[in-house]
Formats: sequence, structure tokens, C-alpha cells
Amino acid sequence: MKEVAKNVFIIPLFPRNMVNAYIIDGFLIDAGIRSSEKKLLQAIDQVGRNKIEAHVLTHAHPDHQGASAAICQKLNLPLWCGKDDVAAMENGLVTEATDNFIIRFQEKYWTGPPHPVARSLQEGDQVGSFTVLDTPGHSPGHVVFWREEDGVLIAGDVLGNAHLLTSAIGLREPPEMFTT
Repeated sequence: MKEVAKNVFIIPLFPRNMVNAYIIDGFLIDAGIRSSEKKLLQAIDQVGRNKIEAHVLTHAHPDHQGASAAICQKLNLPLWCGKDDVAAMENGLVTEATDNFIIRFQEKYWTGPPHPVARSLQEGDQVGSFTVLDTPGHSPGHVVFWREEDGVLIAGDVLGNAHLLTSAIGLREPPEMFTT
């Protein structure tokens, strides 16, 4: 875990260069895939479990919510997410029904179980010193967290620069499966 801005700690997760969680102002942002639980707990222990107020998602996809239920249960944390992702988190349907191999793989190995959402977020809400901005598209309830005072943005999957299969960093067009 590394502090990348004032009170913003990044927790790199698997897949490398593609998924991160953050601790901001006493909130855990995102939770990676199911197997991320141990790494997240180790990072949280560095700041103190009693200093985390809630677990907050940028969006309800397997690589961001996989360990959410486990973390919330272990630490007795409320779960918050964008209002249009609440149903996906609560019913566990965080991937599209498809025959696509990658989606089926994520569903089987990455997706976490359903978990109740204590607070649905919408544009203008505050998460610590960050303002919630609605950014639907990647998921119906995708949100980002913006801190005006120093221009810090926790962007979830609105922005990305890693190859989806190799995780190599660099700019490229998205794979056809995501654009057709």
C-alpha cells in the first residue's frame, strides 16, 4: 500500500496493472476479485480496522466487488454503491448473461456473492472529502470520486490503459468484443 495523494492510499490487486483498491478518508474503495480478501485485510490493518467507516464501490463488476461481501462481513462494514448498481450487488448478477469465455471465467472465479447495500450513492453525495459523480456506461451505476481541492479522481473503470488479456500498459483500442 502506498500513499499517492493526501489521505489516498492505493492497494494494487490482481490482475496486475488493471485493478486497484483505495483507502480514502477512512473508506475502502473497491475490493478486487474474490481472492483479494487477504491482501485487502493486510492493507486495512496498516491503517487500523477501526478507522474504516464503510466499503464503497465504483461499480458492481467482478474485478471490483469480488471480495466485497467477505470484507463487509469480517469488518462489519456497510456497503455503498451507485444507485443503479444496487440490484446487481444485492442479487449477485454482476455480469451479463453471455456465452463469452472471459465473462464466464470471471463469473466462476472472480465474482463475489451478493451482499446488501446500506447506502445508494448518487451525484453530489460525499464520501469523505470526495464528491460522487455519476458516470454510467461501463456499468449502470458506475460512480467516480472527485476531490476538487487537489484534483484527485478515483475513476474506477471510466479510464484504463492496460490490455485486458495481458495487462500490458499502453494505449490501444478496446477489443472488438466490447465495441460491437
